[in-house]
Amino acid sequence: MTRLSIKSIWARKVRAFATSLAVILGVAFIAGSYVLTDTIFAAFDEIFSESLQGTSVVITAQNPVKQESGEVPTIPASYLAKVNGVKGVKEAAGAIFTPGGFFNEENKAIGTKFAPKFISSTLPKGLESLTYVDGRRPRGPGEASLDKAAAESAGLGIGDTLKIIGAGKVEPFKLVGLTQLGHASFGGASIAQVTLPVAQQLTHKRGQFDQISVAADEGVSEQTLKRRIEKVLPLSARVETATEKANRSSEEIKENLGFLQTILLVFGYVAVLVGAFIIFNTFSITVAQRISEFGVLRTLGASRRQILGSVLLEAGVIGLIGAIVGLAGGYVVAVGLRALFAAIGADLPTTSPVLEARTVVVAFLVAFIVTALSALIPAVRSTRVPPIAALHAFRPAPSRRRRIVLRVLAGLLAVVGIAFVVAGLAGGGGIGTRAARIGGGGLAVVVAVSLFSPVLVRPLADLAGRPLEWVRRLTGRLARENAKRNPGRTATTAAALMIALALVTFITVFASGLKASVAKVIDENFAGGLVIENSDGFSPIPAGAALAAAKVPGVKSVASIRTAEAKLVGPGSTVKVNGPTPNIEEGVDIEWVKGGPEKLRHLRDDEAIVSDDFANEHNLEVGDSFELLSQSEVHSKLRVAGEFESKLGVFGDVLVTQAVMADAFRQTKDTTDFVILEPGANAEKVQAVLTLGAERSFPTAEVLNQGELREEREKQIDSVVSLFYVLLGLAVFISLVGVTNTLGLSIYERTRELGMLRAIGMSRRQVRTMIRYEAVITALIGAILGLVIGVVFAALIAQPLKQEGFTLSYPVGTLIGILVLAGLLGVLAAIIPARRASRLDVLESLQYE
Repeated sequence: MTRLSIKSIWARKVRAFATSLAVILGVAFIAGSYVLTDTIFAAFDEIFSESLQGTSVVITAQNPVKQESGEVPTIPASYLAKVNGVKGVKEAAGAIFTPGGFFNEENKAIGTKFAPKFISSTLPKGLESLTYVDGRRPRGPGEASLDKAAAESAGLGIGDTLKIIGAGKVEPFKLVGLTQLGHASFGGASIAQVTLPVAQQLTHKRGQFDQISVAADEGVSEQTLKRRIEKVLPLSARVETATEKANRSSEEIKENLGFLQTILLVFGYVAVLVGAFIIFNTFSITVAQRISEFGVLRTLGASRRQILGSVLLEAGVIGLIGAIVGLAGGYVVAVGLRALFAAIGADLPTTSPVLEARTVVVAFLVAFIVTALSALIPAVRSTRVPPIAALHAFRPAPSRRRRIVLRVLAGLLAVVGIAFVVAGLAGGGGIGTRAARIGGGGLAVVVAVSLFSPVLVRPLADLAGRPLEWVRRLTGRLARENAKRNPGRTATTAAALMIALALVTFITVFASGLKASVAKVIDENFAGGLVIENSDGFSPIPAGAALAAAKVPGVKSVASIRTAEAKLVGPGSTVKVNGPTPNIEEGVDIEWVKGGPEKLRHLRDDEAIVSDDFANEHNLEVGDSFELLSQSEVHSKLRVAGEFESKLGVFGDVLVTQAVMADAFRQTKDTTDFVILEPGANAEKVQAVLTLGAERSFPTAEVLNQGELREEREKQIDSVVSLFYVLLGLAVFISLVGVTNTLGLSIYERTRELGMLRAIGMSRRQVRTMIRYEAVITALIGAILGLVIGVVFAALIAQPLKQEGFTLSYPVGTLIGILVLAGLLGVLAAIIPARRASRLDVLESLQYE
């Protein structure tokens, strides 16, 4: 039977390849996701290791609260003298390594939009990790170096002007050197190096270091030196060996970028799920077409177990092919994904491709499990036909009992799935747990709809096929009837497309709602005037931008907000803290629950105004107190002085004074500046002057009016949605392969029928049209089901977000476009089967059995 299975596959090579393709693409995406992220992590490991060459011990500040901006606390420069006095210290030096911005002489930004740029100070040669591949190290106030990759991408060379901005105004430097760190690619990140005093001045960290690097005397181990240094420094200093520091940095990167791997794997498994439907359908059709073959085998003495083993062996071979080819394709997918992220301005570090043993194991497990489970039901079905009946190619119709069981199972899965989704939306547990509930519930609902969909095929085929019948009459009617002939097969084929388009619909509807909600919040809360924010949309800007803007003619005043993350003492949850200026309501409208503008204008340093969500979650009333821990380990006890309504988290959880932001949270940069204009001032002229000033002094800042701010937020949402569309494109492509495969297989069993149609006068063109219309109807059935599921899930998930200001919006035009696109994709999927059907020889077809 083993030899027979292999020969069977070889005899149907094209069919086997088409079936394997569904597995190959899904496995390739999963393997590619692992290869890409593992390679990124390996690149960071290499970067962190190379950056500590020659260093034995590293001293930084404890960082109890991570900041979204990536900023870390500093340590006093006075620690350096204490470290130099420790026995076994060969050399020690303080350093600055802080995010900034780089520009050429024409103020054009260097590097990609979302990639970090770091201002770094030079170190003594024994501790320096950067290698100068051209030029020399900076020696004076007006000199700087830049990593070679960034310089080449910006077209800069030795002697050119490099502009650097930190916490103040942009400053010009002469480029005197090009650097390189190890052999890993930085991605879009870049490093500009200046002398230590200049770095401290640029970042406003005079008398402070980001870290102290220490080299040990010969014969003194890292651990020994670490213990000695710990004894002379306070607990607020974190002392680590170079190895420990590199490992911690790597783990933090993996934690921060873990979401990337998760998202990519989710899309990979969606592709695998779609492929499972294709494999199931293919094996169902091929088993039905081989009933006579199995009957002969049974007559010759083959047992049911042998027949079952034969079919499962074929599935195993297809799984093996899918795993091997999919693993190889994983490298191609990894390259494509990296190019995709680079295209949206999120280029990531990379090194030689990394293939972990885990990736190989997962690839083979996924391939074998998916093919085995997908082929199991058709394989079992092949053993239940009596030999005599099989010899006559008898195909028993599904029993009434089986139909009832499937419908009951579909109903139970739907109820359980919806219950899981509701439980995930209701809360309880962490984000991962809630996401797992929603995802598991969604999968159960999709499977339930797939099991029930054969009942829906006939009415949906009529709905999708009637317009085609009106256009092409008999051809359209034949296509509609053919789609209804085998509801189970059509439903399974359509289900593959249904899954992909359900996700496309969900993302489309949810994104439309998010854009509508953001636009509503901007329109309702933005009091007019202009807004100054970082051009990347999330990083802070120098506080000097607000001071400069206030001096521009036509500007009445400037209100600003500063942001930091803190921990709520007790629960330990992360809290978003905002520090607005007292006049913030001149630029932003705040909806008050308790208190009012007077409370904010006269807010004391020991008081806070909290959001209604924060107050409800922690049972706080006006007059109650709570305590926050900042990243600089300062405890701030605050009394609730008022309460505002939270909308999409615009104002965070807690509002405090900017004095508290500076003292306790060490945040002196603005997140957003709101420019209030004088009555009668020409907004366009003021914006032009502000923009010119920003380009000259604060090029990381961007000046936007209300419409531009809304458009900018919509663009950010659209870029994420576009990324998701591209990732879902693989699942859509696999589903189209399924439509092509199903049509191609159906042509074999309809060879005699097609021959008769040709014999009684149907033209080749009509045959092609009929097959195309069948594909269109199948695709539209999947699209309709996908649209319904996607819209329902978007509506469900939107319910708990309504209290946050989320407004669901249904983009009717886009949804209609998805239906039209599904029809066009159906036409594409039918090209090869339609061509094959139209070229069948009439006489040979009439004799086909």
